[in-house]
Amino acid sequence: MSEQKTPAKPSPADDEIDLLELVKTLWNGRKTVMIAVISGAMLGVLVAILSPKEYTATTVIVPQLAEGQSKLGSLGGLAALAGISIDVPVGADMTPMAYPQIVNSTPFQLELMNTPIYFEEFSKPITFFDYYIQYKKTSVLSTISKYTIGLPGVIIQAIRGKSKELSLPAGETNLPLQLTKDQITVQKLIKEVVSLELNAKDGYLTITCKMPEALAAAQLVKKSQELLQRFVIEFKIAKVKANLDFIQGRYNDVKTEFEKEQLSLALLTDRNKNFTSGLPQIEFSRVQTRYTIAYGVFQELAKQLEQAKIQVKKETPVFTIVQPATVPSEKSKPKKPMIVFIWLFLGGIVGVGWVFGKVFMKDIKLKWNETK
Repeated sequence: MSEQKTPAKPSPADDEIDLLELVKTLWNGRKTVMIAVISGAMLGVLVAILSPKEYTATTVIVPQLAEGQSKLGSLGGLAALAGISIDVPVGADMTPMAYPQIVNSTPFQLELMNTPIYFEEFSKPITFFDYYIQYKKTSVLSTISKYTIGLPGVIIQAIRGKSKELSLPAGETNLPLQLTKDQITVQKLIKEVVSLELNAKDGYLTITCKMPEALAAAQLVKKSQELLQRFVIEFKIAKVKANLDFIQGRYNDVKTEFEKEQLSLALLTDRNKNFTSGLPQIEFSRVQTRYTIAYGVFQELAKQLEQAKIQVKKETPVFTIVQPATVPSEKSKPKKPMIVFIWLFLGGIVGVGWVFGKVFMKDIKLKWNETK
């Protein structure tokens, strides 16, 4: 039997030769690498200059739990770390877990886009919607990106043409919301610039807003906070508020009836003061009975009305503002040094790849010619 020969292992000298060959190849192509690095740095500086400014404002809220609600303690916090949410108030109609859904809801965003905001270039406040639809100019970088990277999308959109907007019947009240094309555009933008982060472990909310101006970012985050509080309160007290409105209506009606019977009893008492016959006494007794019944119902409804008012106050959630909305002093974007460094690094990678790519293609070409 012939012995099977094992392939010879490459010697350390071969490895050293290969490494030296790589270094030599890189050294020979150093001009290409330097040109790529300088080009990347120049592009980085250009991108950093043309990138639009962005300011980030935040506010931190702690929703206080109503009486009778409790948390599941540290067990809920551990579950939250595992991605399981059991840290919710017991007996609550709405938990803080639903708050991000409120922020992303259409009614919330429609009201937010109609919020007047002060911008530096305008003497009067304009709405978020008007600013982005009528006044905000497209940045140079966005335009370049649209007609380079986003060119296929532009071509496809041009081929499809404008979508036809549906028109709902006029005069109907029970119809779904219908947004215009501009409203849909601004709604998508709001989802990008306004966000709510829920910390289920520690029980606080962080609302973040990003705008091209510092004051505008602070105003938007404050309005978002106020809107969230209002939407949550309206939802939480909807049931008890309806009960209060019902009792208030009955109370007003009964009060009118009671005052009417009270006046009738007073007039009858004055008129029959000196009469002792039976007929006036019977009439007085009837009026007295109606007055007593009206007074009893009025008194009972007055108690229920006070209880309903107390219940509304009790059910109204309280929000503690831990970190109020403040005007940011520094912009959050663009981070120019980081942008320049990234483009510098990319330029170096492209340069090195180009140098070794040329050598690789040259070897492929030689082997191709040898096989002919």
